[in-house]
Amino acid sequence: MAEQQPIKVLLVDDHEMVRIGLAAVLGTEEGIEVVGEAGNGQDGLRLAKAYDPDVVLMDLVMEGMDGIETTRRLLEQQPECRVIVLTSFLDDEKMYPVIEAGAFSYLLKTSRASEIADAIRAAARGQSVLESQVASKMMNRFRRPAQTEAQPHEELTDREMEVLHLIAQGKSNQEIADELFIGIKTVKYHLTNMFSKLGVEDRTQAAIYAHRNGLAE
Repeated sequence: MAEQQPIKVLLVDDHEMVRIGLAAVLGTEEGIEVVGEAGNGQDGLRLAKAYDPDVVLMDLVMEGMDGIETTRRLLEQQPECRVIVLTSFLDDEKMYPVIEAGAFSYLLKTSRASEIADAIRAAARGQSVLESQVASKMMNRFRRPAQTEAQPHEELTDREMEVLHLIAQGKSNQEIADELFIGIKTVKYHLTNMFSKLGVEDRTQAAIYAHRNGLAE
């Protein structure tokens, strides 16, 4: 049986000592390989294209192109890559935009090395990890009073409900397509219809909706 390939990780942070520390720590973790380091967003995009990492550890505040814009462009360039935000900031004007840009997980730089490594492994399995304070903020943002009228998800077709269920599990478009035996374009079509019916803007909000309404199991 062939050995499992290591998870390729790219570090994008404008503090050299942070990159050195992360590279040293992650270099001791089994199944994880740091393939490159970038000190700014532009270099991050260039190295991501060159090394095709599975996971990118992304700083938010960098000179020039910040982590939000870098994340957006990176996922346009390589949509199957998982971006884990690793930052010191919890303010709403940074947190929500980067999640909406497609960040897969969100950690603080106060996280233990083992927690970062575990988040990388989880991302490679398609599982998101949110710092507890981030998860709390997200739930509070989208929490709504109980309603007696019909719920938006009751308008979803059976297929759209299947897609919502898989989004709540952190599945990518390709993984959803493979599991449901449909094409990527069909997945995107269902996503567009589902977002409209649920009144959400992106897959993160859809996943939160699913968990809040007991649709994730």
